Amino acid sequence: MNTPVNTPFLKQPRVQRVLYPAVVAIALVSLWQALVVGLELPPYLIPSPELMMKTLINDWATLFGSLMITMKITVLSFVVAVVIGVLISFLFVQSRLIETALFPYAVLLQVTPIVAIAPLIIIWVKQPTASLVVCAALVALFPIISNTTLGLRSIDPDLQSYFKMNRATRGQMLWRLRIPSALPYFFGGLRISSGLALIGAVVAEFVAGTGGTNAGLAYQILMAGYQLDIPRMFAALLLISLAGVFLFVLMAWLTKLSLGSWHASEIAQD
Repeated sequence: MNTPVNTPFLKQPRVQRVLYPAVVAIALVSLWQALVVGLELPPYLIPSPELMMKTLINDWATLFGSLMITMKITVLSFVVAVVIGVLISFLFVQSRLIETALFPYAVLLQVTPIVAIAPLIIIWVKQPTASLVVCAALVALFPIISNTTLGLRSIDPDLQSYFKMNRATRGQMLWRLRIPSALPYFFGGLRISSGLALIGAVVAEFVAGTGGTNAGLAYQILMAGYQLDIPRMFAALLLISLAGVFLFVLMAWLTKLSLGSWHASEIAQD
């Protein structure tokens, strides 16, 4: 339902979704600034938000270039995870036997720490960017598999009986019943997987220790730590956090765009 025209501006749901987090952020940043100044904390221990922003502006060219490299790895790994995850989910839904036999290995892949297997992947995959993409994709893969598989199986029994009564083929059942039913679960998996792809990319960069012109934000954080340039470290962390928020908002927007006109989870209700 659309917001009534007589609703006060500050009480509109869309405004509140932006205003309330912004107020909390301003309060936390103000408290942070006040504590650093009041307690006279040294910058090498914890920098003030003001100093962090000055560092971000001064080192913007370097930090933004590293951010783009990290985001490239994140996007590539996210796409790889989505494609492979959806294909595996389609395979699982075709046969309970296949899902029973293979799903435990997907869980095993999820619970294995990426820092434990990343060195092996980096050794096996000679191309640096490709190895980082593989590492990050492994981190982001499981939510796509689990959510999409659950969605493909979460169909209305009555609709399934209706399709069978009309002698629908397996392909028709998949494209006209299972996939529409799975879309809310799939987009939920996208929101989780996008953030995990970013985490996987940063962790892979830490393990690989790549530097030079192809260095991502993880390398900038490592170098800032070695040099005790804590304001620069915080500036890089801020960029990573903002990138994660951007990915989540983008996935939420795609969800709203795809489901907003017909699915109950996305139809605005007052």
